[in-house]
Amino acid sequence: MSHAPSRFVRSWLTVAVAGSVLVGCGSSPGEREGGGDAAPRARTEVTVAPIKAATEVTDAKGVTISLKKRPERIVCLFALCDDILTELGIVPTATNSALLAHPDFLGESRAGKVAVVPGGFIAPEVEAILSHKPDLVIGLGDTHGKLAPALKGATTFWAMQPESWEDSVGYLRDTAALTGRTAQGEKAERAFRTKLAKAEQTPSDRTALIIYGSDENFGVATPDGDVTAGLFPKIAAYPWKSRGVEGSYSLEEILAKDVDVLFVETMSFGGGDGKLSEKLAKNPLWSKIPAVKNGDVHEVNSEVWAKGRGTRSMGIVLDEATAALR
Repeated sequence: MSHAPSRFVRSWLTVAVAGSVLVGCGSSPGEREGGGDAAPRARTEVTVAPIKAATEVTDAKGVTISLKKRPERIVCLFALCDDILTELGIVPTATNSALLAHPDFLGESRAGKVAVVPGGFIAPEVEAILSHKPDLVIGLGDTHGKLAPALKGATTFWAMQPESWEDSVGYLRDTAALTGRTAQGEKAERAFRTKLAKAEQTPSDRTALIIYGSDENFGVATPDGDVTAGLFPKIAAYPWKSRGVEGSYSLEEILAKDVDVLFVETMSFGGGDGKLSEKLAKNPLWSKIPAVKNGDVHEVNSEVWAKGRGTRSMGIVLDEATAALR
């Protein structure tokens, strides 16, 4: 089986969980999540530490972000930024994510009024970014870090690199501190932690799996390589661990895992031409998977499940996943 374009794109969308727990100004410690199903998970702490307004924070990677005043014009170059701003009651000045069109964010009508940065996710145009006169530009470190030199002197660039749900919560807290939206940040963190803690109190005994792609060359999201999949060992049996390197996957492997509930993220390229589950259905092995036999295959919104990675997106994932796993 050949290496698929979807696997390449997902590598930009999701980064391996390998860093330390987010610490620093505006951040709160949390228990580190492991991968796979090898060890019991610590219970999620619901208590939320106060967030203090600040003009300077040190992020998950030890990078200090310093602003002269609270940012009012923020350009988002990836969906976590949109997620965080929405939680804080802020509308981005511009974005290159489709996340805001989801009804639980701004919805299509309001999202349509937010300017779109041309150039796509991987190569957003610097001139277009600067045309919005941003106080702060937030991007994904391993994708947009290369833009930093071109933006230096004109604006502040913040390269986020979420590696776990705790990292995402930390970035929410840091952004709340910088924007002065401390009460909103605490409320969003508390709501997510409470939802996760409730879900893990009664974990499902069913086996779940997330797959993604645009064609039969699909990928599998792993708890130690995907922020969303990292939630699943708390709420269900999740029988897949990272192989350490990117590789191809087969329906034979999934069939061997006796998956009861399958979540499918269709990645659309150039407009797309159908759902991933429909394409995989052409393989006779597909119908033998327990989830397929029982009608428990769920096509999910990839903007939320694969790209959002913030507390609002993860809350939606928990709602949809726990409902399907009952």
